Amino acid sequence: AAQFAKCLNMVRQVSPETSVEVLTPDFRGKPGGLETVIEAKPDVFNHNLETVPRLYPSIRPGARYDHSLDLLKRAKQLDPTVFTKSGIMVGLGEEKDEILQVMDDMRAAGVDFLTIGQYLQPTPKHVAVARFVTPEEFDDFKRVGKAKGFLLVASSPLTRSSYHADDDFRHLQQARADITGR
Repeated sequence: AAQFAKCLNMVRQVSPETSVEVLTPDFRGKPGGLETVIEAKPDVFNHNLETVPRLYPSIRPGARYDHSLDLLKRAKQLDPTVFTKSGIMVGLGEEKDEILQVMDDMRAAGVDFLTIGQYLQPTPKHVAVARFVTPEEFDDFKRVGKAKGFLLVASSPLTRSSYHADDDFRHLQQARADITGR
C-alpha cells in the first residue's frame, strides 16, 4: 500500500495535472492498506473482482469475493469523490444470472465503472476457456450495466481493466457532471 501511495505522490509532484488510476490487490485484509492508498488521492481506484463468487475457489484461490467487494465499498466510503472501478472476465463457466448478480453487488458497493472482457487462457497451465462470449452478449452486458446505474461500462471481447483508461477517465468525469450538474 505504501508503494502505491509513494508512486501517486511522486506523480503528483512531477505532473500535478496527470490523472492516476491504481489497480490494487486486496491487501490480504491488512488494516490500513486501503486507507493509505485512498489518502494519496487516486483519481480512479480499481480492484477487479475477476469472476463470479461460485468460481472463486478455482479461479482466485486464496481470495474471497466478499473481501474484494468490501474493499471497493470501503474505498468509496473513505472518499466519495474517487471513481471506483472493477472488472470481470467472462468465458470461465459463469452463467448470465451470476454476471447480473455481480453487477448488482458492484453497484451496491458504489462501483462507478465496470469492465467486462473475454477470458483468454495465457498458457496451457492456466484454466481453459469454457466458451467464447459473443459480441452481442457483450453489447447486452453494456446495456444492462448502464441501466443498473454504472457511470461507464466497457464490455467487449478485448476489454481489459486498462482498456482506453485515458478516454474513460474523461467519460467518467462527464457522466458524473451530467448527473450532479457540476
